[in-house]
Amino acid sequence: MKVIDILHEKDVTISFEVFPPKTDDKYAQVEEAARKIAALAPSFMSVTYGAGGGTSQNTAAIAADIQNTTGTPVLAHLTCVSSTKDHVRRMIRVYKESGIENIMALRGDIPKEGRTVFDYNHASELIYDIKSQDASFCIGGACYPEGHVECERPSEDIAHLAEKVAAGCDFLTTQMFFDNNTLYNFLYRIREKGINVPVLPGIMPITNKRQVARSISLSGATIPQRFRMMVDRFGDDPAKMKQAGVIYATEQIIDLISNGVTHIHVYSMNKPDVAAGIMNSLSEILKS
Repeated sequence: MKVIDILHEKDVTISFEVFPPKTDDKYAQVEEAARKIAALAPSFMSVTYGAGGGTSQNTAAIAADIQNTTGTPVLAHLTCVSSTKDHVRRMIRVYKESGIENIMALRGDIPKEGRTVFDYNHASELIYDIKSQDASFCIGGACYPEGHVECERPSEDIAHLAEKVAAGCDFLTTQMFFDNNTLYNFLYRIREKGINVPVLPGIMPITNKRQVARSISLSGATIPQRFRMMVDRFGDDPAKMKQAGVIYATEQIIDLISNGVTHIHVYSMNKPDVAAGIMNSLSEILKS
C-alpha cells in the first residue's frame, strides 16, 4: 500500500524506521528486531540506506521481508550521494520486483572519504529520476525544521524543499527535533510558501546519554532546557534514562496529535522495546 494513501485514509498514524546491518553477520539480529517492531502494527515502516549504497542489498532484503512476512507496508530508502544512475536504476527495479511501492528519496550523508560519483547533486534530481522511470512509486522526501546544516538561510532551504515537491515528492518526513514549537513554526513557513504535501514529524526517543551528542552533531537540533534537565538527572542510570526518553518522545507525540499533526514517524533505532513503550502509551489514542 502506498504511504500517501495510508495518510489520507487514517486519522492518526505511527510509523517506525529501522536500519539494515552494515555487515551480513548481523542480518538475522536486525531482521528479528524489524519483525518485532512490525508486530506492534505500525501504519508502515521505513528501512534506511547506507551512504553510497553500502547497505543497499540488505535494505532491499529487510524491506521485502517486513512487507512479505508481516504485511506491513514498507518505505525503502534510496540515496544518490556516490550512487551512479545505473545503480539507482537497478535499485528501482529491485524494489519494484519486491512489491515495494514507496521510496524515501534522499541525497544522503557525504561519506567521510568524500564523494566519488556526481551523477546527482540534490535529492530533487533523484526524485525526478525515479518518477521519470516509474511514476507509480510513492515518493517521500526529507525536510529540516531548523534548516539544513548546509544552508545559510531558512529561505534557501525552503526553496530547495519546493523543488523536491515540484519534482514529484508526495510527502515529507522531518529531521529529528526536540521542541514541538520548532515544527509548528516550520509548518507555518512552508505552508505560507505553498508547500502543502503531508509532513510527518520525525521523533527520536533518546534512551541513553551517548545519543545526545551524536544526535546534535548529525541533525543540528536545538536541545531545550527541559530535555537537558532530563538527561542531567537520569543520564547516568541506563534504565531510568530509557524510561525517561520514551516518555519524553511520547509526550512530544501526544502534543503533536493534540495540535492536529497526526502522522508521526519514529526513529526506533532497531529497538523493539522502545517502539513498544511508545505504542503501549498511545494504545487508546491510536484506536480508530
